[in-house]
Amino acid sequence: MKKIIFTDKAPAPIGPYNQAVLTGNTLYTSGQIALHPETGELITSDIETETKQVMKNMKAVLEAAGMNFENVIKATIFISNMGDFAKINSVYGTYFNEKTAPARETVQVACLPKNVNIEISMIAVL
Repeated sequence: MKKIIFTDKAPAPIGPYNQAVLTGNTLYTSGQIALHPETGELITSDIETETKQVMKNMKAVLEAAGMNFENVIKATIFISNMGDFAKINSVYGTYFNEKTAPARETVQVACLPKNVNIEISMIAVL
């Protein structure tokens, strides 16, 4: 059985998908980009600010499912420029305890939705 997770504290889906789906004790999130949930404005002034907005959106989705970043077991980061890796990693790292951080991959891609520079999805468990 699956439960759809939705919060107005993260951007609403813009297609035939949901912010997250909980099945059993496992949460699968859709990718989050740096859309401000209230204004719909893209926050892309610099990669650090963009990454922070993505993580704020992800935090809201996790909280809507009764979880937090400690519940995350896997993260996938899509970036448009591998040259931004160190800056992204620096921001991303502030959300996790290094000793219990999730598994992760970071992949450079040709293009992301709305031409953003970063998108992150996660899998979490209760």
